Amino acid sequence: MKSHAIAYLTAGAALLALIALAFAVGRYPVSIGDLARLLGALFSNAPHALESNVDTVVLQVRGPRVLATLLVGASLAAAGSAYQGMFRNPLVSPDILGVSTGAALGAVLAIFLSLGALGVQLCAFAGGLAAVALVYGVGSRLRGHDPLLALVLTGVVIGTLLGSAIALLKYLADPYNQLPAITFWLLGSLAAVAPRDLAIAAPLALAGLAPLLLLRWRMNLLALPDDEARALGVNTRRLRVVVVAAATLMTAAAVAISGIIGWVGLLVPHAARLVVGPNFGRLLPLAMLIGAAFLLAVDTLCRTLTTIEVPPGVLTALVGTPVFLWLFAVSHRRW
Repeated sequence: MKSHAIAYLTAGAALLALIALAFAVGRYPVSIGDLARLLGALFSNAPHALESNVDTVVLQVRGPRVLATLLVGASLAAAGSAYQGMFRNPLVSPDILGVSTGAALGAVLAIFLSLGALGVQLCAFAGGLAAVALVYGVGSRLRGHDPLLALVLTGVVIGTLLGSAIALLKYLADPYNQLPAITFWLLGSLAAVAPRDLAIAAPLALAGLAPLLLLRWRMNLLALPDDEARALGVNTRRLRVVVVAAATLMTAAAVAISGIIGWVGLLVPHAARLVVGPNFGRLLPLAMLIGAAFLLAVDTLCRTLTTIEVPPGVLTALVGTPVFLWLFAVSHRRW
């Protein structure tokens, strides 16, 4: 128990340090002293002390982006932990049931129809939920097969179909106006996040997180065969529906404001599981802390490495691939 508390404190301290770094670095650097002064002014309710370039950069430019990054990273990590536990497969990620592809199709369709930024986000969110509902509806009706395997295979097939629809819309899109916007969204970015986006996405992500927290002890029983779990009094079918709905809601809310950012939901649960083990009650909070810290570090690098901002989805793949191979080797040696 003591080692778990140390892991939580270490991850929390690292996250706080990364938050301070994210606010400090950039094209307009902000010193730690200015950050401390601003924080003190906020807590002392002194509005006259908030009228400067530093306050504008921290509160209006970097503030929404940092908060959105924390929200997206924690949501994807929590959803990945839930999916991996439910499917009993460490290679499962939040887009296994097509939520990311469905959200991408919704966003691409909205851009193709020349809708505004809010329309793109709403269509992305609705597309992610609709895709998972379709996958679950089709997979649950395939009798005579393992229910988990049926869901995974249905997700792969539906995801391929939705990907073909995205390719068709990209082919039909205006190559000068619509196609660059579609490509930019599919690569993922947190540069254009506004407070309004957080006001929409945060309640949805919290609504998805609440069932996972309340049912965290039951999640451990999903690692057992269905017969054993039912013998312990758990309705596995109902529990899977709740977990899928909660994880999908969190993923769709994250993808709607950030675009597709891969590897967070696959990589982070592995790292957390190596520290605290597979117990979902211990795994979930640590995975959320690590996920938020990982994506914040990646986003900070994306906007400071070069003069042209690198999409986070590109950097997560470059960083995630060797880290995942290292984690896989370490976990295999421990096993």
